Amino acid sequence: MLTGVKHVILVLSGKGGVGKSTISTQLALTLKEAGFKVGILDVDLCGPSVPYLLQLEGKDVHQSPHGWVPVFADKEQKLAVMSIGFLLKDRNDGVVWRGPKKNAMIKQFLTDVYWQDIDYLIIDTPPGTSDEHITVMENVRSCASDHVMFQGAVLVIMSCFRELNCEGAVLVTTPQKVAIEDVRKEITFCRKTGIPILGIIENMSGFVCPTCSECTNIFSSGGGSSLAELAGVPFLGCLPLDSRVGACGEKGQSCVAELPDSSAAAVFRSLAARLAPTVMSSWGVDHVSLFTEERMNEAKVLGVFTNTTSCRAMRIEEEMF
Repeated sequence: MLTGVKHVILVLSGKGGVGKSTISTQLALTLKEAGFKVGILDVDLCGPSVPYLLQLEGKDVHQSPHGWVPVFADKEQKLAVMSIGFLLKDRNDGVVWRGPKKNAMIKQFLTDVYWQDIDYLIIDTPPGTSDEHITVMENVRSCASDHVMFQGAVLVIMSCFRELNCEGAVLVTTPQKVAIEDVRKEITFCRKTGIPILGIIENMSGFVCPTCSECTNIFSSGGGSSLAELAGVPFLGCLPLDSRVGACGEKGQSCVAELPDSSAAAVFRSLAARLAPTVMSSWGVDHVSLFTEERMNEAKVLGVFTNTTSCRAMRIEEEMF
């Protein structure tokens, strides 16, 4: 039940292992630090990483008259989490399910979890553009079914996003060409299903030396920004490999709070400012700022983003679903 959810954000990538779960959790922690109530829905059924990243393994989901009560990561109950990881008897258990059972589980997550009143729900998705993603879109859309307009075989769904305040999707890539090619397919998926693209983040963009703080490009560089320019969507910045940020992530700590001067903290502050402009004045962040690859370890603001993602209605064929 998404009734009490004010804004929905999807974290997507066509490629696995690019850091979607890390970015989902750090974005949630950043919004929490800004004073918002946040929820994370982990729909990666075969590889649920969020409970591990937030130090919540072994926690139980409880049933209430209103539905499933998510697991809270803090005493103030400002960060709620739901994942299939909470339903497994052992962390080493594999989820060996076919599509229909996976779809039913995701539908239950979207309809039966009692999120109460939260400002942002971040949905961490598995890689690809198949069953799980379509199931999420179908059930998010059904929450505003009264506002769906039919035109023959064409379905206009953008009105549903406006009703649910679905901000859109953050796409995650790494600099390598093979990852860029897969994320390009995710852009096509978003446009066919009418999901607004908030922008692209290039993760693992260089390695920050823990001794001298110099950033070295282990992989290729500039792939994320080139893809964003080619697709006509915002580029949200570069996140380098930083052992300090990795340590924060595995402890369930916010890099914005623990490492405020790091380039990763600067990128997440800018992304949060884009999603929640009310935090701009308190953080002194422009609407959305770009960070150059050459100087990302210095977290220098290059410029202000303009939203090139259109909010126009997108048409999709019914048979896709």
